[in-house]
Amino acid sequence: MDQEKIIIIGGGLNGLFSGAILAREGFDVSVFEKDNVPGGSLREFQREGVSFETGIHAVGAFRPGEAMYRLFNYLKIWNKLDLLPVDPRYTEIYRVGKEEYCFPRGKEQLVSMLMEEFPAQGEDIRRYFDALYKLSEESQLHDLRMPSPRARSYGLTWSAGKLIDAFLRDDDTRNMLALRSALYAGEQYKTPAYLHALANKMYTDGTARFIGGSQQLATALVGAITSNGGKVYTGRGIKRVEISGNQVDHVVSTDGRQHRAARYIMAIDPLSMLDIVDRGKLQPACLQQIEALTPNYSTFTLFIILQPGAFSFFNHARGYVESLDDAWGQVKCKRRDWPRGLTCSTPPETIRDRYARKMVVDCVMSFKQVKRWEHTVTGSRPKSYQTFKHLQEEAVIKMLERVFPDIRPCIQSVYSATPLTFRDYCNRKGGSVYGFKQQAGQPEFARLSAGAGLDNLLLVGQNDHLHGTLVTPVSVIEACAELVGLDYLLKRINE
Repeated sequence: MDQEKIIIIGGGLNGLFSGAILAREGFDVSVFEKDNVPGGSLREFQREGVSFETGIHAVGAFRPGEAMYRLFNYLKIWNKLDLLPVDPRYTEIYRVGKEEYCFPRGKEQLVSMLMEEFPAQGEDIRRYFDALYKLSEESQLHDLRMPSPRARSYGLTWSAGKLIDAFLRDDDTRNMLALRSALYAGEQYKTPAYLHALANKMYTDGTARFIGGSQQLATALVGAITSNGGKVYTGRGIKRVEISGNQVDHVVSTDGRQHRAARYIMAIDPLSMLDIVDRGKLQPACLQQIEALTPNYSTFTLFIILQPGAFSFFNHARGYVESLDDAWGQVKCKRRDWPRGLTCSTPPETIRDRYARKMVVDCVMSFKQVKRWEHTVTGSRPKSYQTFKHLQEEAVIKMLERVFPDIRPCIQSVYSATPLTFRDYCNRKGGSVYGFKQQAGQPEFARLSAGAGLDNLLLVGQNDHLHGTLVTPVSVIEACAELVGLDYLLKRINE
């Protein structure tokens, strides 16, 4: 490739992935990131000398031959990452009331466990998982394979709930298969079935966690960009995008300088993009689609510092709901009923941790719960907001005690983040940590194509398409393929 200049707006996960791929392919890449540290949800922060990840805690498809492994290898960053696979015995343990269910790693192992728990539903469970895996495999671009022209059978038109209902007749079994819904903010009869399938396959196959924190991936991606001649500017965001005719003419950075390129990639929340462009110069269809996007749910997160040597490390996720009937209820609960469930983990510091130094606890939360303070900013929020946070912290710890009855004496300090925190820290409207809401049967309302209706502007990012890290290969590959060709790029990655 020649040295065609590319400007990437946003140095989060997808902006850095896009920059690393295009720099690898010979483009002259410049990434502009408004914060002083690149990485977006890969970044970490410190409290009392303890580092915490802000968003991304795990990565899937990381084993040799799998999608992320191939992508990391292609970018020559695999050997720069320190990953710890989750416990091979089980990827998650869910406490439902007083009962505990261990989800082992691997499709056959999980099917066997569920068949033992629900023997009358045995063959239906197997048929369900066969359909789940078949559906996830139809999304070939997630596996970094050339997509088949054959459309998905029912992944877009069916909801997650309809998929489960089609194979299982027993309510307890159905709800058991929905326990992971909080991991991707799934709504029973709204979330498309293919999203449910992709998320469940990723967790069933097993994920890995970053030893020492997720910032290492951002650092590796920055290195991949700069080693191929690209540049990453931090503390220097883009405050205005100037459009002339049907093209971006130039961009203006926060220091007042103008920058021009042949192509531009917008790697920020599309709704936030509208703050830096003249809406009247966007294509009406594109503008209408962006304005119709609804941010998905956010989370209330506890960052707990544990007393040294007081609490044993566990290398899997833990979850809690009061009853199986609450499996889908975490995203729908009213303020007075919150929280309806939680997930938690102890991030690894070394490969052989015996005791945990920290714990992260997530509870799905709607932005509505903090909307009364939406016009405030971090550092200057009123006492009423701080009181709200302390009340929620206590509610979460009380629920956490149902999972770990002896946890309270092990706690040294507690810090928390609300949807407002994620909105301000990650520049996401509504504080969404799960992208935009999608409606089964109406995917066009939440899926933006890489093209933005302007000849030289591409869109990329988690919020453009799917929930969480599931989109990372797809959104990035689609945008980069506009410049180098999809067949060529996939061949390069899979060499």
